[in-house]
Amino acid sequence: MVANVVTASPEALSPHAIKVLDLLTNRYHVGVIEATSAAGMQVVLPASSHLHAGQRVKFIVAGEQPLVVFKPSGVDYVSLRPEDLVVTDLDGRVVEGSLRPSSDLDTHTLLYREFPQIGGVVHTHSEFATAWAQACRPIPFLGTTHADYFHGPVPVTEPLSEAEVKEGYVRNTGAVIVRRFRKENLDPIALPGVLVAGHAPFAWGRSAMEAVEHADVLEYIARLAFRSVLLGAAEAGLPAHVGEYHYQRKHGPKATYGQNK
Repeated sequence: MVANVVTASPEALSPHAIKVLDLLTNRYHVGVIEATSAAGMQVVLPASSHLHAGQRVKFIVAGEQPLVVFKPSGVDYVSLRPEDLVVTDLDGRVVEGSLRPSSDLDTHTLLYREFPQIGGVVHTHSEFATAWAQACRPIPFLGTTHADYFHGPVPVTEPLSEAEVKEGYVRNTGAVIVRRFRKENLDPIALPGVLVAGHAPFAWGRSAMEAVEHADVLEYIARLAFRSVLLGAAEAGLPAHVGEYHYQRKHGPKATYGQNK
């Protein structure tokens, strides 16, 4: 079902990431994942130790029904075995596995359906990003570190309504994210993360390692912004022309960052 995987250096990964990759290697005969293979498979890995909630593994196999592989609910990484992983389709129907998938299943599958250009989602309760989410405030666009990864402030959703909570809290968590992006015509590739008001951050990317990297960066820029605001930084933030330059030099059509491929 799964083959031809691009490998990455394991020393760049956290112990938790390596643990899940080992499980996947044993179960699906694949290697360490960094990018999409020719077969079109992508995987979401757990990130560094502070990314401690809602970590998932996702497969997309070209030419076949897309599948999502989740860590089961309530099973600790230390005791996680290959046979514990739960495979579902994009509607959340279990196609393999005897355990219940994570309670966040419906949020993740909705994001995969609504943002087809993303290949991985990481949900955390990292300290500083969660603080901004609990304050219901976007992370302001204050510096070039932010601009290297996010093309503007990190958005925050509206709070879920009472009706949305009663109707389906987990699914509607994804719905408020999508609504925020649709309302402002935001690009989920240019803004690879969001704060759910009163809750915590979600981050994503086009590939496995990109989703992990964005979750790490989101926490880092949340911490920088918190400290900068304490020091009196104006939330008007970075001059637009500086932010645009830094984002485009890395992600634009004439990007100068990195090596030619």
